[in-house]
Amino acid sequence: MQHKKHTYIWRILLVALTLVLCLSCLGLSVAAEEQDTPAQNSFELNCKSAVLMEASTGKILYEQNPDEALPPASVTKIMTLLLVMEAIDEGKIALTDMVSASEYAAGMGGSQVYLKVGETMSVEDMLKSVVISSANDAAVALAEFVSGDVDTFVRKMNDRAKELGMKSTRFENVTGLDDTAQNHLTSAKDIALMSRALIAHPTILKYSSIWMDTIRGGAFGLTNTNRLVRFYRGATGLKTGSTSKAGFCVSVTAEREGLSLICVIMGAESRDVRNAQATKLLDWGFANYAAYRAPGEAAGDVRVLGGVKNSCSVGFEAFDAVVSKGDVGKIERKITLQESIAAPVKAGDEVGRVQYLLGNEVLGEVPITAREDIGKIGFFGLWQRLLAKILLI
Repeated sequence: MQHKKHTYIWRILLVALTLVLCLSCLGLSVAAEEQDTPAQNSFELNCKSAVLMEASTGKILYEQNPDEALPPASVTKIMTLLLVMEAIDEGKIALTDMVSASEYAAGMGGSQVYLKVGETMSVEDMLKSVVISSANDAAVALAEFVSGDVDTFVRKMNDRAKELGMKSTRFENVTGLDDTAQNHLTSAKDIALMSRALIAHPTILKYSSIWMDTIRGGAFGLTNTNRLVRFYRGATGLKTGSTSKAGFCVSVTAEREGLSLICVIMGAESRDVRNAQATKLLDWGFANYAAYRAPGEAAGDVRVLGGVKNSCSVGFEAFDAVVSKGDVGKIERKITLQESIAAPVKAGDEVGRVQYLLGNEVLGEVPITAREDIGKIGFFGLWQRLLAKILLI
C-alpha cells in the first residue's frame, strides 16, 4: 500500500515537471517570435523627434514624435533643392546656366560662400555650394533664378509640400534662417517625405556625398557640413541644419546591401548628439531590415477574343519591399491572370495581379498589364480568317 502511494506521488511530480518544461519552451518560443520582428519603439533617441524611412518604398521603420511641427533650420533647403532639380528636369534651367547674385542674395547671413553683388556662378556651382556648404546666399540666388523672386519661390515650396503630403509644414523662406520667421515649421516625417523626393534626382547624391570640393576655379573651398558622409559607412547625404530655435537637425541618407534609408533627427542639443543619434538609428535599421526586390518580367500570353490577333503578350513591373532580416527568403509570389480578354486591347490594360506574400500578410501587389495594342477584328478580317480555316480543311 505504501509502495502504491509513493508511485502515485512520483507520477504527480513527473506531470508537474513536464508542464513546467512545456511552459518554459513555449515562453522561449514566444520570445523568439517577438525578437523576429524589430520593435521600433523599444528605444528612445535623445532628440525632439526622429523618423527612419526606407527610401524605395517610403515605409516608416521608426518614428519618435514624427508629426510635431518644429523649426528645421537649413534642412529647409531640401525643398529649395527639390524645386531647383525639378526645374532642371523640366528644361527650365540648366546646370551650365550662369546665375547672377542680387543684392538681397549677397546680403544673406549665416553659412555662405560670400557672393558679391553681380557675381555670376553656374547653377552647378551654386547647387554644390548649397548641398555641401549649406550656403544661404547661393540658395537665395537659385530661388530668384528659378522663379524671379523669393516670395514666388516660397509659394511654390508650400504648394509642393502639399503635393507630397507634408501635413505639418509651412515655409516662410528658402534658407531656414529663423531669426525673424514667425511660423517656419516642418516635422520629421515631412522632412523624410521631401528627402525621398529629392534623392530621386541622382545628381543631388553626386554632390551630397562629396566631403570636400572647390568653386571659383579652385579658389574657394567647400567642406561638407554633414560629417557622417565621411565617417559613416554607406552615407550618401543629405542635409544638416542648426539654429538656436531649431537645435541641431539632419536628414541623412545611407545605403548598404541594396537597402536605402533616410534618417531624420530634429532638435538635438549639439552636433555630436545629433550625429550620434543618427548613427544609432541607422545602425538599428541596417541591423534589423533588408531590401527585397522582385524584377519585372513577362508573364506569357493571354487569349484575345475578337481581336486582329488571337493572343496578347503580358507582363508586370518590378516590386520593392522592406522586411525584417531573415524574412527575404520566405516571400512567396501569387499570380492571378485572366484566361481571356476582349478586343480592343490597349498596352497598359490590366489583365491580372501579382501578390507578394509573407505568410498570411500581403506585402504588396503589382498589376499584370498588356504589352501591346490589339485592335478589334472587322468583318473583312473575320471573313479572311474564316476563309483561311476553310482552305486548310
